[in-house]
Amino acid sequence: MTDRPGSPVAFATFADLGVPANILEILHQRGITDPFPIQVMTIPDALAGRDVCGKAQTGSGKTLAFGIPMIERTKPSRPKHPSSLVLVPTRELCRQVSDELRPLAEAQNRTLATVYGGAPMGEQIDRIKRGADIVVATPGRLIDLIDRGAVSVSQVECAVLDEADQMADMGFLPQVRAIMSRIAGTPQVMLFSATLDGAVRSLVNAYLTDPIRHEAEASGEIIEEQTHRFLAVHHMDKARVAAAIIGSVGRTLVFVGTKRNADRVSAQLRDEGVNTRAIHGDKRQKDRERVLADFAGGRLPALVATNVAARGLHIDEIDIVLHYDPPQDYKSFIHRSGRTARAGESGLVVSLVEWDQVEDVERLQRASGLNYEIVKMYSNDERLTDLASHEPGRVDFKQTTDVDISKRFGRRRRRR
Repeated sequence: MTDRPGSPVAFATFADLGVPANILEILHQRGITDPFPIQVMTIPDALAGRDVCGKAQTGSGKTLAFGIPMIERTKPSRPKHPSSLVLVPTRELCRQVSDELRPLAEAQNRTLATVYGGAPMGEQIDRIKRGADIVVATPGRLIDLIDRGAVSVSQVECAVLDEADQMADMGFLPQVRAIMSRIAGTPQVMLFSATLDGAVRSLVNAYLTDPIRHEAEASGEIIEEQTHRFLAVHHMDKARVAAAIIGSVGRTLVFVGTKRNADRVSAQLRDEGVNTRAIHGDKRQKDRERVLADFAGGRLPALVATNVAARGLHIDEIDIVLHYDPPQDYKSFIHRSGRTARAGESGLVVSLVEWDQVEDVERLQRASGLNYEIVKMYSNDERLTDLASHEPGRVDFKQTTDVDISKRFGRRRRRR
């Protein structure tokens, strides 16, 4: 693997990166004029046909980083035999990637089909039969369609593995390998992930040929645009504290640990006058899509979600990420927090901490490079309406490791 640090200031515009004029026009119509660092780094190499390994967090602009060169290099295909393939871990991300890339594909006279579970399979099969030069898919549903003979990946010339670390965490690597093994020849492969170790490294070694590696930002770091606050709360007052925080802004994403707690917390917040709904794996796909659309459209001020349901969510202008239940590992904390302060915007991350979670959250701060005091607040505290302006004290923490914090959270006491 070749590391090429590059310089984000080496190019000023998408045109300088070699992006074709018809795609430039669509980008300009959408108000996208200045490329992000990961786009500056990867687009020229990808346009040249190189295999690319991109290390970047969600929200860093990597969809266009791989999407623009993939679309430019995609050839017209025969029905049921797409020329390009994008694999993503979740249904929501599948739809979001498709929505972002479809206008660019149409500008190049290329067709795009979206394939994911929880939606009618017949409609997806019909769409592919009519012809799809590009398929954006979740691994499980694509395997189903391949097994049914509805689609073949044998002629794929460009394959993208997006959010590869999340696909590994969710147990999709066997399906990914099964799909990649069905591709004939040596396609161009682009892999994007927040981490490149462990199982993700095995994918890089197996399917990328002499890849160029680009890193947009250091993995595992809290970005500067995020403001963090840690609040000590009483269990009986917790929902009221959350309601006060939610009521101070336009859009809040609330994270909880389990599907059962998502429904319970959503109901408690509604009792406190908050218009909110929950999404998790047991919800019907149509219900999840409707709730997400209401949240993204500003009609729903708060969304309660589990980690799995929120993986890969790309919703602009989330004012606050609220860790109602502290995450059980460091990666989840980084992933959850990354739903706000995206694409250079600022955002607030608030963690609610009960008495028996203090030590665990302190260790979480150590691993994250944070050192904020956990401030006790009740639901009638005026500071809740403007937490970003409240400056907590700083605490000196001794640095710990990801392994340490994972082990500690594994032994966490649970409320009966």
